[in-house]
Amino acid sequence: MIADATPWLPAVLPFLVASGVCVAAVPTSMAVARRLGAVAEPDTDRHLHPLPTPRLGGIALFLGFAAAIAIFGTSIAFRWQTVAVTAAITAAMALDDIFDLSWRMKLAIEVGAGVLVALLGMTITFIAVPGLHGASYFELGWLAVPVTIAWVLGMQVSVNFLDGADGVAAGVIAIVAGVCLLAAINRVQGPGDLQTGVIVMSGALMGCCLGFLVFNLPPARVFMGDTGSHFLGVALAVITVLGVAKIVVGLSLFVPLIALALPIGDTAFAIVRRRRAGRSVAEPDAGHLHHRLLARGMTPVETALTFYLATAILGCIALTIYGHRKVIDVALALLVVALGGLIWRSRRRAPERQAPLVDDEGYLIVEGRRSVHPHVRHSSETD
Repeated sequence: MIADATPWLPAVLPFLVASGVCVAAVPTSMAVARRLGAVAEPDTDRHLHPLPTPRLGGIALFLGFAAAIAIFGTSIAFRWQTVAVTAAITAAMALDDIFDLSWRMKLAIEVGAGVLVALLGMTITFIAVPGLHGASYFELGWLAVPVTIAWVLGMQVSVNFLDGADGVAAGVIAIVAGVCLLAAINRVQGPGDLQTGVIVMSGALMGCCLGFLVFNLPPARVFMGDTGSHFLGVALAVITVLGVAKIVVGLSLFVPLIALALPIGDTAFAIVRRRRAGRSVAEPDAGHLHHRLLARGMTPVETALTFYLATAILGCIALTIYGHRKVIDVALALLVVALGGLIWRSRRRAPERQAPLVDDEGYLIVEGRRSVHPHVRHSSETD
């Protein structure tokens, strides 16, 4: 009876275990990173952190998530497949943080993660398009595998591009996981419903992200690195695929799409910006949204809060798809007011700061950073 009255209850213990394990594992991941040389060194190009900072925090994120799924994941349809694919991407990208793999190798790993998800049976079999008289459903047939691979790849790239300022990626994904949790709660049909597994995974993902923020909020003591950003991308992709694959309601995919509109839009703009400048889309630069906010005078904390509030606002809009109305309307109004206040506060302080500089190719120059030369490698949150 308690579980029926409180459908969010299955998320509580996974949340607590994931956050606790992650907090406990971060110091060890930091020690391992220093021993293996996976450390982001400060420099005069783009790295604002004053001290060498370990970047294998993603291992702690995975351990927290995996522990919660292993203990409480009996309701998850693809329990051990989820652990396996997130473990695989975490291990592969840990090699990147240690050895600085080429962008081609990284792309192969990212695509490989999508292929593995599909091979394990977790595919997007149909897509729902909202309409005036309800949603229209389109069976994907043989396109299910390539669409799933593209979805997993897109989630990884979006989170990786998002991971460029202290605390931003972990906080944003925690919010998106919370949005997915609320969406799943509104679709639970009864005890043992498949959406209960989505609730458990969403709680676990929220927990490990918030546990990681204990060490990652500005000024960060550890970076998640490509290890963490790709783990978060794959975990979020799996949650959304499982949320849609086995139920009639195909609108689950729209929730993360809308909630992640900010990083997805930033990713698309980065691709266009680099192509127009005649650069490779894989070549890093200092033109991402978080760079621009910093250049406009926001502090790292304000930058992170701006991303959190914008994501929460978009998440509230996404939840209207699932019938969350009154509470969401109130939350949306409060979030808009908070975001407006934050921007107003930053603009009032702006005259006291030096106007942002722009190089001759149109890239913003952030204090302590500059436009990236071809030899500089993208390394997730250290950019």
